[in-house]
Amino acid sequence: MHFKRIVLVMAMHAEAKPIREQLKLQPVEKLHSKLPMDTYQGKVNDSEVFVVVNGIDPRFNIDSIGTTPAAVATLTAINQLQPDLIINAGTCGAFKSKGSEIAKVYWANNVMHHDRRISIPGMEEYGIGNYRCWTDDTLANKLKMDYATISTGNSLDMCDTDYAILEKQEVVVKEMEAGGIAYICELLDMPYLGIKSVTDLVDGGMLPADEFLINLKKSSEALKEKVLQVIDALSTEK
Repeated sequence: MHFKRIVLVMAMHAEAKPIREQLKLQPVEKLHSKLPMDTYQGKVNDSEVFVVVNGIDPRFNIDSIGTTPAAVATLTAINQLQPDLIINAGTCGAFKSKGSEIAKVYWANNVMHHDRRISIPGMEEYGIGNYRCWTDDTLANKLKMDYATISTGNSLDMCDTDYAILEKQEVVVKEMEAGGIAYICELLDMPYLGIKSVTDLVDGGMLPADEFLINLKKSSEALKEKVLQVIDALSTEK
């Protein structure tokens, strides 16, 4: 399948830099004068490709991570750039006990929340989300990418309840943005493709923050390789 305008929404500049440099994307004018997102644009095969990074928070001077900046960036990007595909690429945590390893890259087949627990009749399902994803079994197999549920929470660490929820999933990775992005995509009937590279193993014995920092570069490089392969396939008009 060919997509003419592809937007990658990414949380951190360190994750985005290898991709935008490899694709030779150039910075363009901000999508909104008062919002922190940074945007890069270029041509790949037969498609226009954009990378939208959530940007640096103007008060705290750090990458704007989490569901709120991701949702704002996605909504703004869709309104301003009019893409026909959103790719949410980034890093994640995963479970060694479920067969994961550092720098393994997954393709999302479901997006859920593990920290929106609303035990009120009719609202529990809303809290979990279970947002639909765009998948391509043939391409995923060709690129040797396993499917996984992406589960989103706004904390790097997890409580016992989070663990219990994630344990029920056959293959699952945890991160901090996909739920907000997939929610906007579902509302606007925009195809959502999630690609996540593992930086830390939830059950690997290290503190998540320490392992994340140690493996960020390696995992971002692995992310770059798979994202470039996906974009190459989806940007070529057959």
